[in-house]
Amino acid sequence: MASSAHGKPTKKAAPSSAAKKAGGFPLPVSTAPMEARSATELPGGDAWQYEPKWDGFRCLAFKSGDEVDIRAKSGKPLGRFFPEIVALLRRLEPDMFVLDGELVIEVDGRLSFDALQMRLHPAASRVQKLSQETPAKLILFDMLAGTDGTILTGEPLQTRRACLEAFAKKNAVAEMLESSPFTLDIKEAERWLTSWEAGATDGVVAKRRDGVYECGERAMVKVKRLKTADCVVGGFRYESDSSLVGSLLLGLYDTEGLLNHVGFTATISDKERPALTNQLEALREPPGFTGKAPGGPSRWSSERSGEWEPVRPELVVEVRFDHVSNRRFRHGTKLMRWRPDKDPRQCTYQQIMPS
Repeated sequence: MASSAHGKPTKKAAPSSAAKKAGGFPLPVSTAPMEARSATELPGGDAWQYEPKWDGFRCLAFKSGDEVDIRAKSGKPLGRFFPEIVALLRRLEPDMFVLDGELVIEVDGRLSFDALQMRLHPAASRVQKLSQETPAKLILFDMLAGTDGTILTGEPLQTRRACLEAFAKKNAVAEMLESSPFTLDIKEAERWLTSWEAGATDGVVAKRRDGVYECGERAMVKVKRLKTADCVVGGFRYESDSSLVGSLLLGLYDTEGLLNHVGFTATISDKERPALTNQLEALREPPGFTGKAPGGPSRWSSERSGEWEPVRPELVVEVRFDHVSNRRFRHGTKLMRWRPDKDPRQCTYQQIMPS
């Protein structure tokens, strides 16, 4: 038995020849990738397989004949930003597959998330130039449909990984397409959390070896080196006696779909403030937070003013935090990076709740 794009069991079948001629993908491009829930330590036992958690853009890659599509975790198309990957997949001999992997870019021998972000540029000429100067690589770690179009989501990970290894052996392209390493040894996986090249990965992902591919579900376990969370910017405060932004107000969505204020970050560089202020002011619009909203300053807060400006919930930022109390960050957080690849609705409380 295989599963649908929503992880529900369905009868496994290859697409019809008519579908192949029509250029239809084995799975819809709206298919949601399987995700991971956060944990503080890796699960042990023979049931688990461990893989590096790459610091890049998660994507699903679809191919049918000459038609190729790559989609971000948010469901947004990525093809126009990574034309070299689309061209590479189109050149591969297999004319049908669906792959799960991570887009990364190497700069000066190290993976660079900043280089990935630079690709999200509106000018096609700029993207084309960057694709030649700093080509991306697609690191594969799962296979959702085989080269004959057979749906694999209902198969156990062991079967899917064997299919992926066979695919990678025949189709690997130096510096551009390869399969991710994995281990069954938890001791080795724990060493990855501390000894892997800095900047290449930000943790380890554990997957059940007998587990099916549960589209859109947090069926994996991830352990990060640092405790981080992706938060929505729901508002901001100006610096005291200044027209520039002083802090960002952070929010997470609850199960009711309401955006709740969970804390703030003020670690904004002086160089970044003018442009960021203009960006935030262009997004200014109430209510900002649809659930719990920020109150005035308290003796626990370093924010200087109780007044704040609401913005449309479109920006996502990754922050580092130490403790959570009453579903809020106990202290101010450190801004790690912007996440233009992340859908704001994916920023939920589940990231900061105990697993």
